[in-house]
Amino acid sequence: MRGLHHSIAGRHALMALAPLCLAGTALAQTTGTATGGTLSYGSTGLGDDTVTGEGDGTSAAKQPHAPGGRPGSPIKPQRRTKIRPYLEVDQDLLAELTPYDDVVTYTTLAAGADVSFGGRRTEGAASIRYEHRFFEAGAHGGSDAVSGLARVRREILPRTLYFEVGGLAARTGFTPTGGTLLNTLANNGSTGQIWSVYGGPALTTHAGVVAINAGYSVGYTEIGSLHSYVPASGGGALDVFDHSLSQQGSLSASVRPGMVLPFGFGVNGGYLREDVSNLDQRLLDWRAGVQLVQPLTRSLALVGDIGWERVEVSQRDAVRDSSGNPVVGANGRYVTDMTQPRKMAYETDGLTWDVGVMWRPSRRTNASFYVGHRYDSMTYYGSFSYNPDRRSSLTVSVYDGISGFGSSIGNAVQQLPTDFEVSRNPFTGDIGGCAVGTSSGGCVNGVLGSAASSIFRGRGVNIAYGTQFGHVHAMVGAGYAWRRYIAASGTVLAEANGRVDRNWYLTGGISGPIDQRSSYGLTAFGALYRSDRVYAGDAANWGVIGSLNRQFTEKLLGTASLGIEGVNRQLTPDELDILARLGLRYIFR
Repeated sequence: MRGLHHSIAGRHALMALAPLCLAGTALAQTTGTATGGTLSYGSTGLGDDTVTGEGDGTSAAKQPHAPGGRPGSPIKPQRRTKIRPYLEVDQDLLAELTPYDDVVTYTTLAAGADVSFGGRRTEGAASIRYEHRFFEAGAHGGSDAVSGLARVRREILPRTLYFEVGGLAARTGFTPTGGTLLNTLANNGSTGQIWSVYGGPALTTHAGVVAINAGYSVGYTEIGSLHSYVPASGGGALDVFDHSLSQQGSLSASVRPGMVLPFGFGVNGGYLREDVSNLDQRLLDWRAGVQLVQPLTRSLALVGDIGWERVEVSQRDAVRDSSGNPVVGANGRYVTDMTQPRKMAYETDGLTWDVGVMWRPSRRTNASFYVGHRYDSMTYYGSFSYNPDRRSSLTVSVYDGISGFGSSIGNAVQQLPTDFEVSRNPFTGDIGGCAVGTSSGGCVNGVLGSAASSIFRGRGVNIAYGTQFGHVHAMVGAGYAWRRYIAASGTVLAEANGRVDRNWYLTGGISGPIDQRSSYGLTAFGALYRSDRVYAGDAANWGVIGSLNRQFTEKLLGTASLGIEGVNRQLTPDELDILARLGLRYIFR
């Protein structure tokens, strides 16, 4: 799902510059983050015969449409389909050193599956896990958690019609400032289960020399099982996102350079709608434009786009009691007053423009940078990707756009490669936040940095790098997310209007074999959340975890893990935990 936000599509933009065709531009809208399936402003695939996806994990960042598949790029079977379900039992110990002196032991039962698709017409990956914790000692109660990540693309008609589905599940905690902590063992404040799914088709065809591309996707996101929340001192109730439905579509017709004129040109249109249940918030965006691509050399092109765009953000107020205070429902969210008219929070329409360059000196390197005017201000975005060999990939993306919490998650998942591999926290089972494939990578950490319900303008950068040297695998992801929230005056969310949240994150890991039956893994993560609320303080969480694995039989795997995790806050006491685990996993091969 794309919320109004420019796709970091420079990587796919130059895929066909060798013959100097208009293979794509970064003038596209996406949701939420620097990563995303694109809702094109222009045709990003003029002459699909010249644009060939690698099939071993072409990410949505290289795709011209919201559903993420590159219409016209054949899916090459470069790996077999593998399905590995498993059952797992673990014995855990959690020693809280601060602010309390507490030791908790518990047993975890888990079931999950890791899947990779590598057929002739299907490619993708999925990792899903359910676990239940039985606490034996300490003050904690039992809990359930589901975590997972999936992105699968299916070719329906050869080189013409594709369909993609994907999703994310995660368990998160909320800080007194409204930020989120992907540390489900912390049993203070509020916790919630995040669910997000999306799906949709992409079509590419020709009418003579005119390339026609279209795409549509729909997504649903929800935070369920929200437990009690204690607001920061002096603050009101936390407005945690509930659920939303997002839809986006795109249509373009274009001609590549040299077919009719020396330069490439096209017309394009796009539509986005996101409906958020909290206070019936709504984001609408329509855009139409004309795009030109002028090749300068065989590896460099100049891109320009001019168009018209209309953006609306509106909402309703909460029900008020006799004293004028907003009413909070049993689910912990404000009760929407449907009897009152909708109030406009943000509205703009008029001409927009973007100019930029696309550079592709080789099949291994792609870069793009764009500057433009949108949302009544200047905007900057771009991308860089480098694949020195099949063992390494570097992806950098910079973004700017308007979206909601739900559409930003769908966008981030669409940005992941279809052959991604994820690492999991051995104590919580949660995904690590970043995923890397053979040709690209991406992270979802930034979009999960805050769970406020308000529509926002988001800017930021994401970096993902993965490499393999010998039998050792290493990965690092980092990023920065900036959000300025949009809310209508005279409503309960008016205080949030113009408020800025910032989130920095860093995660990394290394793993490899010790001998034929043993292996090791070491991961580290950290995140810092800041809000400019007067009564809000900074919050950070971090951790370092090491694991040893031993293959007892072909199907039985033993694991021993030791870690330290911390949560640091300005307004409440810090938390420091030592964790240990012994576990057995049975793999159904």
